[in-house]
Amino acid sequence: MEYYNNILCASARDLEAAMSRSCYDKLVCRGKIEIARRACRGRYALVIFDSLPDKYKAAMKEIYPEGGMLQLQKWFRENFTLDAEARSYFAAFRFDNGSVLPPEKINEYTVNASVIRAVLRLMANTRALRRAQLGGRVQWDEMSAAVAYFKQEYGHTLPESTLRFRKKVAQFNREGYASLISGKFQNQNSRKVNYRTERLILSLDSLPERPFNTTVAEMYNQFVCGELDVYDPETGEMFCPDDFTDENGEPVALSETTVANYLNNPKNRVLRAKLHDTAWDFNNQHRPHHNRKAPVWAFSKISMDDRDLPRKMPDGNRVKAYYAYDVASGCVIGYAYNRLKTADLFLDCVRNMFRLIDRHGWNCPAEVEVEHHLVNNFDDGLIRAGVVFPFVRWCNPGNSQEKRAEHFNRAKKYGVEKRSQVGIGRWYARLEANRPKIEKVYDEHNNTYKEATYSYDQLVAEDIRAIAAYNNQLHPNQTMYPGLTRWQVLCDNQNPNLSPVNKALLYRFIGEKTKTSIRRNMYCTVRGAKFCLPSPELIERLAPNDYDVEAYYLPDDEGKVAEVYVYQDNNFIATCAPVGLYNEATAEQTDEDRKNYEEQSKYVAQFDAMIKREKIQKIRILPCDLPDGEAEIVETPPAAPAEDVDEFRFEVDYARKAKQDL
Repeated sequence: MEYYNNILCASARDLEAAMSRSCYDKLVCRGKIEIARRACRGRYALVIFDSLPDKYKAAMKEIYPEGGMLQLQKWFRENFTLDAEARSYFAAFRFDNGSVLPPEKINEYTVNASVIRAVLRLMANTRALRRAQLGGRVQWDEMSAAVAYFKQEYGHTLPESTLRFRKKVAQFNREGYASLISGKFQNQNSRKVNYRTERLILSLDSLPERPFNTTVAEMYNQFVCGELDVYDPETGEMFCPDDFTDENGEPVALSETTVANYLNNPKNRVLRAKLHDTAWDFNNQHRPHHNRKAPVWAFSKISMDDRDLPRKMPDGNRVKAYYAYDVASGCVIGYAYNRLKTADLFLDCVRNMFRLIDRHGWNCPAEVEVEHHLVNNFDDGLIRAGVVFPFVRWCNPGNSQEKRAEHFNRAKKYGVEKRSQVGIGRWYARLEANRPKIEKVYDEHNNTYKEATYSYDQLVAEDIRAIAAYNNQLHPNQTMYPGLTRWQVLCDNQNPNLSPVNKALLYRFIGEKTKTSIRRNMYCTVRGAKFCLPSPELIERLAPNDYDVEAYYLPDDEGKVAEVYVYQDNNFIATCAPVGLYNEATAEQTDEDRKNYEEQSKYVAQFDAMIKREKIQKIRILPCDLPDGEAEIVETPPAAPAEDVDEFRFEVDYARKAKQDL
């Protein structure tokens, strides 16, 4: 039998074994069989196998048993399709350690699943099975042979053995796609270096001497040969060389290349770096980091950080600086300098920043980013979320890449400072242009270097000029802020949702404090100037018989005090403005003098109105222990002036009337 135009046919010569010539002619004449190709010009006739009567089909299958396999091959060729669901399953499959299947295995397992799916579809299709298999029953020998026939065409790796193929189909029916994944994956039985050996190599590398890879390989081979003892320092347990042998009991020796490959495995490199490197190096070279984007509005977040100016003073020390940056614009909005790195350096920077904010009438920043160094002393007050700043971000110690101020410091140093100052850089910088000129002096100490030094005032003045130049440079993000400098972005893009600065609270943390007293129910004296209460009504907030108060204020850059905030026993009393003086000579008075006169007159008038409005009511006393019918007037007249005579007489008349009524 053979295929003609993808149709299984039997030749006339093949049919002679199942029927006589006369029977064949009668069937052709009566149209009982269908001719696929007529005999002509040396070609033999072909009869479509499916058109034969059933008894002749059975006879042909007995004579030519391979015909069933041809039927199977035909059916598989027509019905085989790739299983898209299988490809999705194997592509998404993950082992316990998170690893995935290789791409070539995904293709292999997808084809295997597709072939088994075709077999199962055939087994479920009774009509197709009856036509392809004798008696309509599954002939596994023919089935496995037909599947093996397409091994080269489809590229599957299913077993050719009948029993193994049948077992694989049954396993697929029970377990699904997972049954096709080889158990050799994640199996360390065949590895020369198994998990335990790999951990021993890493442990040998963990020695504080930080040995070379070749030294680790040498120590490992010495250990498995019994020439070196290895123990656990925490438990005291000795490692046994017999645990590192092959199936024949021979020591598993490793080459230097093998040991180096395992030590340089990406995962093992990270584990070794955690053990050997400093926390700063490990964090900046190996540990994953967050990816962020800068805010759009100015003052949504500010970042603060300290820094040593790169050039030295004559005494060999460096000037300590503290900066406050607006993250959106990148502007320096506050700075301070000192010879020592103390908490006063941080406070001076905060004062400088709020002076700038007050000078331009801006609102309070929404969030501040600080580090624990120098600032942890203020975590219960100034740098506490919700007190001055609504949000506070504490950066992790040693994680310099987290602070935005660190990035701005670098941009300022290798931008403006590098162009305008001499000696900017570090002696160990990778780029030669960033290494300052330093000459070594060969003396008895062998640790003396000759380099340029600068005075404290010069270093501070040059850094302030660098800040001004830095702020007036174009903003780095010209796509979002085309043509605008950092300072213009700061001024023009203030966050509209910010709240005003609560100076009364803020100055308690960063301002200067003076003990003073309320005088004449009107003012207190601070730094030789008088500051007036807003209203005389506020004196009732003072404690009984106590006029002593604390005044908090923040002088501006010129040392002037615009207002003071008065507290008594941590209770806020009032915000006091300076008392405006006026010229007592009318001929010399200016508009400002007349304005100051009106302000003082208003305060005195408010005081008089308060006294008149809350005037104390006068009373008299009548004794209640006299006999009935008798009454005695007890008069306690005050020492009234002459203009109060009428009032006094009215009181006497009122007493006489009371006596008569009794």
